[in-house]
Amino acid sequence: MIIKTKEQMKGMQEIGKIVASVLKEMGEALEPGMTTAQLDEIGHQALARYGAVSAPIAVYNFPGYTCISVNEEVAHGIPSGRIIQVGDMVNIDVSAHKNGFYGDTAATFLIPPVKMKTKRLIECSKSALASAIKVVCAGNRLSEIGLVVEKEAHRNGYKTIRNLCGHGVGDTLHDEPESIYNYFEKHDKRIMLPGMVLAIEPFIAEKETYVLEEPDGWTLKTPKRTLTAQFEHSVVVTENEPIILTLPE
Repeated sequence: MIIKTKEQMKGMQEIGKIVASVLKEMGEALEPGMTTAQLDEIGHQALARYGAVSAPIAVYNFPGYTCISVNEEVAHGIPSGRIIQVGDMVNIDVSAHKNGFYGDTAATFLIPPVKMKTKRLIECSKSALASAIKVVCAGNRLSEIGLVVEKEAHRNGYKTIRNLCGHGVGDTLHDEPESIYNYFEKHDKRIMLPGMVLAIEPFIAEKETYVLEEPDGWTLKTPKRTLTAQFEHSVVVTENEPIILTLPE
């Protein structure tokens, strides 16, 4: 999506704040002993309160209001009876639409106490997202996002998942531009344009570079079940600093 009017910006800011607030509420409710289905229901109730509709359900008929991925699950984890345990790493991905506008955000949470190596992975994923947002500016190439993400991962001894990527968002959940890579793709000459809305989501991995789909048709895992962390923001490209849409109130 490319924002061209004040009404579009207002709509994107509203849905961005909604998904961010739902993510924050779910993260604060997260505790050992609860199931991922119970956590998903908290997201369901929060979305309903804001008058928003779950995008995974509306667009893909996903069997949950949000995607909740635990430990070896990288993304698209289905809410279930799985019990969250002490030491778990839990990724929550919230996407929704309201009044024709879509927002998308995610974060990875830890249930303490956790191992130091897991904390390091989380911190690298956070810093990779922050570094990626810093290069979002009209006139820059989209490939610069993947360049800084890959550099941040390698600097910390990690890899990036190459078959998961960011994307445009706004008029649809997965909008133009498609495939915002989490690695440097030298052949990608696309330019960031003013008003373009990007969902940037680095997947930082301990050891592996790709994921496989589980038999349930949704859940993604690395072949050797090693850990991966992800954070995501939806941002608007401007001539100066980008506007982060997915910050809670």
